[in-house]
Amino acid sequence: MTHNAPDPDHRPTPAWRRVTRGEPRWASTAAVVAVVVIQLALPSRLAAHPRWLMPAVELALLVALIAGNPHRIERSSRAYRALGLGLALVIGGANAYSAVRLVTGLIRGTETAAAGTLLLTGGAIWLTNIVIFALLYWELDRGGPAARAQGERDMPDFLFVQMQSPDLAPPHWEPAFFDYFYLSFTNSTAFSPTDVMPMTRWAKALMLAQSAVSLLTVVLVVARAVNILG
Repeated sequence: MTHNAPDPDHRPTPAWRRVTRGEPRWASTAAVVAVVVIQLALPSRLAAHPRWLMPAVELALLVALIAGNPHRIERSSRAYRALGLGLALVIGGANAYSAVRLVTGLIRGTETAAAGTLLLTGGAIWLTNIVIFALLYWELDRGGPAARAQGERDMPDFLFVQMQSPDLAPPHWEPAFFDYFYLSFTNSTAFSPTDVMPMTRWAKALMLAQSAVSLLTVVLVVARAVNILG
């Protein structure tokens, strides 16, 4: 008795190219809550004042997003997408303010915190920057999480390994928030793409900006900390 080999031309359509259930909201929500906690823990000199304003705005936007898609991100609208991008930009603005204050203090020599405290502060700003760009990548790639769940766009802005080698990926695989967080983390540590390739100009521009900010923050903070220890 012989068995016919599977026909490679009749493979099922991968999940990232068809309509699927929206991804759970908990991962992106947890990331935003973690960022708010980090912002509240930053030294007062690095935070925008009144201190509660930016975290309050971020939490208000997060609540609005949860109300629109409480469990899985499946319903999409222009207003909802604007809220998601607005949240990422508000967090980015607050973190940019903290980063500029820190870098200015390092350049002028007025940032006199102990080496350990300086490293923790710089690390907090660096980690927040990772979350910000993860949110941007997640919100912008192929129209955002709701559009990806509906299979509205076929051409990816970011090419993941599972897209290039579908035979090595589960049939239900599609990018979720953690995949974009991993992309953001590796781009901040390697200062270049690793296993996820940007396919569009805006994706390349965002990755370039993230690498530049990350490099500047890490170099200045570590250099100052070494100087203090020396």
